[in-house]
Amino acid sequence: MSETASVSEEVRAMIARLIAFDTTSRNSNLDFIHYVRDYLGDLGVKSHLSFDDGGGKANLYATLGPTDRGGIALSGHSDVVPVDGQDWASDPFDVSERQGRLHGRGACDMKAFIAIALVYAPKFLEKGLKTPIHYCISYDEEVGCIGVPRLLDFLAAQYVRPLGCIVGEPTDMKVVVGHKGKLSCHCHVRGSEAHSSLAPKAVNAIQAAARAIAYLDGMAKHKAAEGPFDEGYDIPHSTVHVGLVAGGTATNIVPADCTFDFEFRCLPSDDPMAMLDELRDYVGAEIEPAMQAIVPGTGFTWTPSLSHPGLDTAPNSDLVTLVKALAGANDTGKVAFGTEASLFSDSGIPSVVCGPGSIEQAHKPDEYVSLEQVALCVRFMDRLLERVAES
Repeated sequence: MSETASVSEEVRAMIARLIAFDTTSRNSNLDFIHYVRDYLGDLGVKSHLSFDDGGGKANLYATLGPTDRGGIALSGHSDVVPVDGQDWASDPFDVSERQGRLHGRGACDMKAFIAIALVYAPKFLEKGLKTPIHYCISYDEEVGCIGVPRLLDFLAAQYVRPLGCIVGEPTDMKVVVGHKGKLSCHCHVRGSEAHSSLAPKAVNAIQAAARAIAYLDGMAKHKAAEGPFDEGYDIPHSTVHVGLVAGGTATNIVPADCTFDFEFRCLPSDDPMAMLDELRDYVGAEIEPAMQAIVPGTGFTWTPSLSHPGLDTAPNSDLVTLVKALAGANDTGKVAFGTEASLFSDSGIPSVVCGPGSIEQAHKPDEYVSLEQVALCVRFMDRLLERVAES
């Protein structure tokens, strides 16, 4: 039987139904969440929703099976990245099947996993569960893992919590036990404006920023040369990257303002806040005094933004042993991209990452998940069903 034929119409239809919701992070996800809530409600399963401050977005948490013991959480985020400016061959929110692939925004990142998990809800209930299955669906993962902390706050107040969590980000159904942490930061450099012929009497914000950026480049080179290292990653050390720089109005005006945005992607053993503190200490000691000697009040303002910790789950843990068996895998891996798994882990719920599709397809035009990957995830759920069933 081909992989295409082995994927049921029920699974295909659920993937298409979820992709049809435009849950781009700037939008509300409530239609999506209400659909899942009602779908589970029709099966007799109650859902708890935790909302953002404006009430326009929500996480969903639901338990199938006994509620007096911990079980396995299946976790995914509802939001997707924008399609603006991308050249799609078909409607991003209407699944198109081509050459054994299901194309659509969120196909691999990560609505296929959520869809398959939902299709298995009636199967779990019909079979009967001795170990509960928990569904965790979050909002705003793509803009900094903003939503899931509210779900985790809810779980922290519960008498029973999941014993472990499987986050279905696209890993080609490989078992991922580690990923790097991330800290992004926006910096505003305040100089003072003047005619360029009077440059020594003003404070050039761009040149001050350039010195800080050069220091960041030095930090990057130091990490590459001195580590720490973890050969489990494609890039085995922490990295430093400056992605945006803006400033100035004309070449004959000393620029009063400059901004730049940078990020640290750190091994779990590295502390990104310590790296930021090192940069701020350097600027405070070596750059700002000279600026302020010319014009008081000039200097740097730092605004940390997106952040998530690294994931480092023990490869010999019970959860990893289970997920390897479910995936039919003999080994584990690590990835550079971040996930909500690290937040679950930091909250005391051991977590791994394993889901259908490749991160190489995520966020791109004509994003897709292959039917082969969908079939592998279906087999994963079949094995999970046998593990948690009463008989």
